[in-house]
Amino acid sequence: MKILLTGAAGFIGYHVAKLLLERGDEVVGIDNLNDYYDVSLKQARLKELAAYPRFRFERVEIADAKELDAVFAAHEFERVVHLAAQAGVRYSLVNPMAYINGNIVGFTHILEQCRHRKVPHLVYASSSSVYGANTRMPFSVRQGVDHPLSLYGATKKANELMAHSYSNLYALPTTGLRFFTVYGPWGRPDMVMYLFTKAISEGRPIDVFNQGNMRRDFTYIDDIAESVVRVMDRVPAGDPAWNGDAPNAASSYAPYRVYNIGNHSPVELDYVIELIEKSLGRKAVRNLLPMQPGDVPATYADVEELEADVGFKPATSIETGIARFVEWYTRYNSKA
Repeated sequence: MKILLTGAAGFIGYHVAKLLLERGDEVVGIDNLNDYYDVSLKQARLKELAAYPRFRFERVEIADAKELDAVFAAHEFERVVHLAAQAGVRYSLVNPMAYINGNIVGFTHILEQCRHRKVPHLVYASSSSVYGANTRMPFSVRQGVDHPLSLYGATKKANELMAHSYSNLYALPTTGLRFFTVYGPWGRPDMVMYLFTKAISEGRPIDVFNQGNMRRDFTYIDDIAESVVRVMDRVPAGDPAWNGDAPNAASSYAPYRVYNIGNHSPVELDYVIELIEKSLGRKAVRNLLPMQPGDVPATYADVEELEADVGFKPATSIETGIARFVEWYTRYNSKA
C-alpha cells in the first residue's frame, strides 16, 4: 500500500516506517523536524530510512494547511498513520501553544484531508495520558476518560473526540491508539529510559519523582510498531451492538475504534533503575523529588480488545527491553 506517515523522524514513526518498508509498502514520511529534542537524532533516523527505495521524506508542518494539502494532492494514500504531535507532559506547562498548534490544529488538518481525499483508514496516536485521574486498574478502553491531568492528555482526548465526529459525519474510518510508556532503541532523549541511562553512564544523579513510588506499563518499541501495523490493516466498521443507553467508550455505531497499546505489566521505577545499573555496570545516585504536576503515580493497560481484534499483544519483558536499549544507547553515543 501507499501510506502517509506523519512524524516519520520521531521515535515511534521511525520504527513503524521501517516495519512497513520491510514488508513492501511505500511510505511517504513527513515531519517538521522541530527542536523539542536533539534534531541530529531525528536526522539519524531519517538517514536509516533513506536506505529503503520505497521511502520518501518531505519536511512539512501539519499545522500549515497549505503545506499538508500539497502532500495529499501529490499522492493517493491508502492509509494515513498520524504520529506527529507535540510530545511530553511537563513541557505542556511551559509551552501550551505548541500543543494547541501541533495536536489540535494539526490534527484538524489531517482529518480534513482524510475526509476530502476519502482515505480508507486513519490511524492516529493517542496516549495513556487520557486516563488522567482514573484509578481503576488496569485502564480499559471501555472506561470514560473525562479527567485528564495535563494539557497534553487533554489534547489527546480531544483528538479522540474529533476523530469520532468525523467517523460519524463523514463515514471516515478512524482508529486511535493509546500508547503506554514506550521505550527502546532510537528512543527520545527526554524520556525516562534515556535520561536515566545517560545520567548513570556519566556519573550524574538521576531525578526520581514521587520519591520513587511510580509504576509504569513500559512497552517495548517493536511491540508498539507491530501493533500499529496490525491495527492499520484492520479497517473498523460500525459496531452493530453499540448502544447509546450503555455506551462502550471503545467503539461506536460509526466506523471508530480506540485501543490500548501496553505491555499489561506495570513495573516499579526502582526496578527499572536496577536493570539499567546492571546493563551499564554502574550504580545510580538518586535525587528523590515530589510528584510533578500532570504526572500520575501508575499506569497499567488492559489490552483485551487489541488482542481480540488483531491477534497480538505486547509481550517483550522489561529485562530484555532494557538490555537492548542500553546496548543501542552505548553504540549510538560511542559514534557521536
